[in-house]
Amino acid sequence: MHRRYNFCAGPAALPTAVLERARDELLDYHGRGLSVMEMSHRGEDFVAIAEQAEADLRELLAIPDNYRVLFTQGGASLQFAAVPYNLLGHGGSANFLYTGIWGKKAMAEARHLFGGAPVAASSEASGHTEVPRQSDIVLSDDAAYLHYTANETIGGLAFDYVPEAVQPDGREVPLVCDMSSSILSGALDVSKFGVIYAGAQKNIGPAGLVVVIVREDLLDRARADMPSLLGYKTLAEAGSMVNTPATYSWYLAGLVFQWLKNDIGGLAAMDAINRRKAETLYAAIDASDFYANPIARRNRSRMNIPFVLADDRLDEPFLEEAEAAGLLNLKGHRSVGGMRASLYNAVPEAAVEALVDFMADFEKRKG
Repeated sequence: MHRRYNFCAGPAALPTAVLERARDELLDYHGRGLSVMEMSHRGEDFVAIAEQAEADLRELLAIPDNYRVLFTQGGASLQFAAVPYNLLGHGGSANFLYTGIWGKKAMAEARHLFGGAPVAASSEASGHTEVPRQSDIVLSDDAAYLHYTANETIGGLAFDYVPEAVQPDGREVPLVCDMSSSILSGALDVSKFGVIYAGAQKNIGPAGLVVVIVREDLLDRARADMPSLLGYKTLAEAGSMVNTPATYSWYLAGLVFQWLKNDIGGLAAMDAINRRKAETLYAAIDASDFYANPIARRNRSRMNIPFVLADDRLDEPFLEEAEAAGLLNLKGHRSVGGMRASLYNAVPEAAVEALVDFMADFEKRKG
């Protein structure tokens, strides 16, 4: 079997070691005579899988004891509704840092459900090529929380700092972050956040699962009219099993956590690998007049690297030849065009080296 290099933005590459272990356990999990997909989520075997996954994630991210970890469903987009439902029960408004398409979608959902959703700062004036600075952030007087997207998957724009959500009088409001495309790519100080959420299909596991990390003091801020399945407190009290969870995705996420711990050596080691991968590709782009990346250097994403060719008539030949060379899913998002290489944790350094070699050869022949 020959596996090719997958640069898809999501569902994204999974570690080969994880897929191999899942294959070996698919029909008969640890001699139980059935697959994890067939297990009762209430049975002791799956409960053990779920508990181990949470323990490993807590260890990787050094999650403080006063935070609850939820494994829920609906994709990160469902959290665009879940967050305001859970945090606006005491009144006030959701404030947003607007830096791209996913932040815009989160803001639009809050406005659709509850009206106002003030923009505390925006990168729109720059064409979303650099994030606003801390000094640009102005919260509304009634801010209940501040939401931002740490890494805009489509635009390749990433925050180079953790924003502070502080009113002029010194009052702090909870910081909420969509980390779908950056979580587990390096170390993280969870204590700076009120809520972190992330869709699984980039650095956690397969699609169908969402991880939410929520500070315990925020569990009692929900609106009374909230759908019960969206409630963080309800999920926390039920061990994320209010209804049948995405059991197999949860199991695979647990395998990814173990791979990060045991094969990679933790998030510091993963951070170093991701840094090398991104530096290699950006260096190739910057050294060329044939390829270009529009993002300010301090805000360049390590996870999603968009680039354009000097002549967009060469886009289709580039993609066709790349696929023939075993380099898959390099087409940019339909809203922006061009190319995009997503370098999530499971994309090996060899894949980036192969891409850079292909880009150099293509430029030599077509440039």
